[in-house]
Amino acid sequence: MPRVLRAIHEASNEASKGHVIEPGALVLYFPRPSTVTGEDVLEFHVHGGTAIVKAVLKAISSCSSDRLPIRYAEAGEFTQRAFFNDRLDLPQIEALGDTLSAVTEEQRRLGVQGTSQSVAKRYESWKELLLYARGELEALIDFSEDQHFDESPVELASSVASQVRSLLQTISYHSANAVRGELLRHGIGISLIGSPNVGKSSILNQIVGRNAAIVSKEAGTTRDVVEVGLDLGGFFCRFGDTAGLRQTSPRAAVGEIEEEGIKRAKAKALDSDLVILVLSIEPVISGAGFDLHLDQGVVATASELLASGKNMIAVINKMDNYGSNAAEMSVRIRQSMSELLPRLDASKIHCISCQQALQVSQGLQGSASADPGGVQQFLSGLTQTCKAMTSALLPDDAQATDPSQWEASLGATERQRMLLDTCSEHLHKFLEQVSTGRAETAEMDAQDIDIVMAAESLRSAAECLGRITGRGETSDVNEVLGVVFEK
Repeated sequence: MPRVLRAIHEASNEASKGHVIEPGALVLYFPRPSTVTGEDVLEFHVHGGTAIVKAVLKAISSCSSDRLPIRYAEAGEFTQRAFFNDRLDLPQIEALGDTLSAVTEEQRRLGVQGTSQSVAKRYESWKELLLYARGELEALIDFSEDQHFDESPVELASSVASQVRSLLQTISYHSANAVRGELLRHGIGISLIGSPNVGKSSILNQIVGRNAAIVSKEAGTTRDVVEVGLDLGGFFCRFGDTAGLRQTSPRAAVGEIEEEGIKRAKAKALDSDLVILVLSIEPVISGAGFDLHLDQGVVATASELLASGKNMIAVINKMDNYGSNAAEMSVRIRQSMSELLPRLDASKIHCISCQQALQVSQGLQGSASADPGGVQQFLSGLTQTCKAMTSALLPDDAQATDPSQWEASLGATERQRMLLDTCSEHLHKFLEQVSTGRAETAEMDAQDIDIVMAAESLRSAAECLGRITGRGETSDVNEVLGVVFEK
């Protein structure tokens, strides 16, 4: 085994005269081409003290000469060299960036999934399919008069169209999963909406485990959106506590500032990926007992959000007002909520008491329950909802294919998704060009199909796939290389 533990000296004509700056460095030499960059690599493993690192870097720089210049690498230059030496492809490089910037477990898993070559190989296989189909169509153009083909132009176009439709379905799932992957990469936007003083800020504080929002019995305490980022069960979530919605309150009771807060609350809810609807148990107007307080403005807003396809969880706070009857009343409340908001899944309705959870955590109240106030059950349901929102969508025939490819599609970046969408546009254009308004039957003749334009659409679609992996036209690739490598 070669000696790799060496002392590093300051640069001089004779090593013995140089001052020792690192007595025990591990020096490793890796010959090309089986290195991370595909080039010769020399690694120095030194002690991590700031002064030692600076001295070693200074010594390396002093060895530079006209014959053998030494300089610091540009941002992403090692990765760029790995790409040009076919050690990494663009999807791998983007996945590497995701891995390095991951702060939660799910973000780490998302990045690691894309570091293999399987993603790029899948894009390349789609590209080859389209180029092969294009070659068959162009052969009709170039040799139709000199050669006899087993298929007529119409039959060949119909066969290719069938393959394109199948590919389009696959691409659509990959594109949809890429959108879900963005939720993992950039965080799930979650907003809390409800009437004033129902406990939205208390719930936010229970979620984050600290006083992130002001809690007060005074209605309208939260005037603007309070945003907090949190790792929830491995999912990065961006919570926003919003101003209370007070549509049924007297107009004079709502100030100008609070009214602007209400507008922002509704806008935040529409822009969020998930909405937590907060209601509460309040004293009835007659003063005899408690019941679920329903503000018609809040209910109307929730119905609109559900109708638009927005993900939603309902939380009924202040269940401690029911005392020992809380468990029995929670069943009735869930039934009422299911009737009130039929689009809301009953499993996403949680009855809790922030007050009870807070008092137990502060030692002010004892509890025989392992989950005082039901807050942990709510957080578990919230985590499961996040998991469902970010799980890969599977086609009906997914059992016939490798399930891992659909999980890997979550790692597709926004750049990849946009190119997939552009590819789909070219493929739809191809289908329009080979379908002249009549059914694809023997009644069609070659003059009904513009083979040249159809082949061009396939070429454009294939080029989009090439740009994803970095193997497209040079001018196209160079537009994205700098941005990707610098990350």
